[in-house]
Amino acid sequence: QVQLVESGGGLVQPGGTLRLSCTASGFTFSTYVMRWYRRAPGKERELVAAIARAGGSTNYADSVKGRFSISRDNAKNTVYLQMNSLKPEDTAVYYCNAFSFETNNAYWGQGTQVTVSS
Repeated sequence: QVQLVESGGGLVQPGGTLRLSCTASGFTFSTYVMRWYRRAPGKERELVAAIARAGGSTNYADSVKGRFSISRDNAKNTVYLQMNSLKPEDTAVYYCNAFSFETNNAYWGQGTQVTVSS
């Protein structure tokens, strides 16, 4: 049974930090590209960050470059999103996604709420 379980969301003041985690099970984690998406109220889903299978290559949305950092630990089947200098516009539900270019399989987590507000 495939599972992606996110954690680490919550309420934080502007300028604060949060670290999201997503732990996978039920598939070979190290063979999947891992991504973080977010959906803010009234907006379309946005790709926030992505990391290659071995972790050597990362990509970020322009809106989070320099503030967010994605990483992974294949030994722990976990991907992280370190979020610094948070802004109110970062408020959204954040989703973990696993994607295989070989099989076109894609898996999603249930999402974790991040709220940036004073």
